[in-house]
Amino acid sequence: MRFIAVLLLTLLTSIAAFAQRPRTIDASATTDSSTTAVAPAPQTVKAKYEGGVFGYNHTMTGTLSFDDNNRRLLFRNKQQKEVLFIPYDAVTSAFADTQKRRPAAATVASHIPFYIGIPFGFIKTKVRYLTLQYTDPDSRASGLTSFKLENKQVLASVLKTLAEKAGMTARGEVYIKRRDAVSDKTIP
Repeated sequence: MRFIAVLLLTLLTSIAAFAQRPRTIDASATTDSSTTAVAPAPQTVKAKYEGGVFGYNHTMTGTLSFDDNNRRLLFRNKQQKEVLFIPYDAVTSAFADTQKRRPAAATVASHIPFYIGIPFGFIKTKVRYLTLQYTDPDSRASGLTSFKLENKQVLASVLKTLAEKAGMTARGEVYIKRRDAVSDKTIP
């Protein structure tokens, strides 16, 4: 009996050791985020303004549009009235931000007594934001603003399209606008 137990343990140990060997990866199966193609953004996407532009303190639901004729990113409210815009030339950096948030219904349900509501406190959803840093050359005002977008694909396409139109370059996952070499020099 003892011999059979030792034999079984030895067999299980050898199987576990075999399972720990390095595995080969097929090079054609790997995907790199820099090589995956991002579809161009549609001219208009649904968005929610989250704040950051001087004078517009409240969140608003509407659409975000690329106004190429006037070289600006335009936000319109639900009634399609122009609310605010940021010129392409004013955008200094842009990035895609993802945050985990608890929905309001899950917050309310988590307060149900007698330990019934505890699991609801663990429910979270991913929220995707287009975050822009801008400096307006006319007013010399600068700020940071964000727009909540529908999903990861829309966010990636809007970010890439905006970066191309604003003349920004990628630095990791952030797009920045390089300053001219002339503006870096200080005048004595």
